Amino acid sequence: MNKLEQINNLEAGRGIQCLLDAAYKVFFNPIVMFDTNYILIAYTDTVTDDPLWNELISTGTFSMVEQEFFRSECITEDVANADKLVLIKSGKLKYDRLLANIFNRENIKVANIVMVESSSQFDGFTQAAFEAFSDKISHEIQNDDYFTEFGRTYHETLINKILDCQIKDTGIYTSHIQILYDGFDDYLYLAVVDVMNLDRLVFFRNLLEKRYPSFKFAIYSDYVLMVISSNYDIFSTQGILGGHDNPFEQNGIFVGISSSFECIYELTRYYNEAITALKNGIVGKSGHYIFPYDSV
Repeated sequence: MNKLEQINNLEAGRGIQCLLDAAYKVFFNPIVMFDTNYILIAYTDTVTDDPLWNELISTGTFSMVEQEFFRSECITEDVANADKLVLIKSGKLKYDRLLANIFNRENIKVANIVMVESSSQFDGFTQAAFEAFSDKISHEIQNDDYFTEFGRTYHETLINKILDCQIKDTGIYTSHIQILYDGFDDYLYLAVVDVMNLDRLVFFRNLLEKRYPSFKFAIYSDYVLMVISSNYDIFSTQGILGGHDNPFEQNGIFVGISSSFECIYELTRYYNEAITALKNGIVGKSGHYIFPYDSV
């Protein structure tokens, strides 16, 4: 059998590590999996003289120095922009690499698998087989609650880092932030949700996660934040935040909505807009629950 046939015949349902070990016998190259925060998940127990491989295996992650290197070589940008597979080449790398994005059941990028070209050369057949292998890994984690929750947590961490001004080097994080834009084809709004009962707020957040998984959620200063695409027509009476069955009015929850924006790094400005709309709307006692910034 050729490589693609061997990969397609790998037994599923035995976990990530078993699949990596079986794939090594097909490709004869080291393979590693790490999440979108560069945290090591699994790897083949093979010896290589590749410095990046050895750093990741020995420390469990990549240092900020290496992340800056990835940025300078446009590696993180290429990975973020790729639908699935990337061939990574650089004169500063000891070996070329094949990298594939891994998606959870909500189609969120949650991890990468990387194969190092230290023993067997990459050819067209190898790339096709490795892409099929990435599909097999993505399928393997479809029912894994950890990866579903991690997809949301990853978004929440980025949103909070922006709001707290912790992200200093936007060159490094731009490619990460691009993941926030997945599923957003147009400009964005930021909705800030407030309710007096914190337990009710958590209930509402869970409700949103089930009904609208494409939204990006975060809890910040006891508010639920939602990054919403303009495609949802949020101000329409038939839209997500309108109509008689909207979950805001039903649950006694107030919402402030920012004006539209395109640059996610300006999130703090639009968060403040949404807060202003929220507080002014509540004070106004208009009988409404949803307060667009443009109307305050």
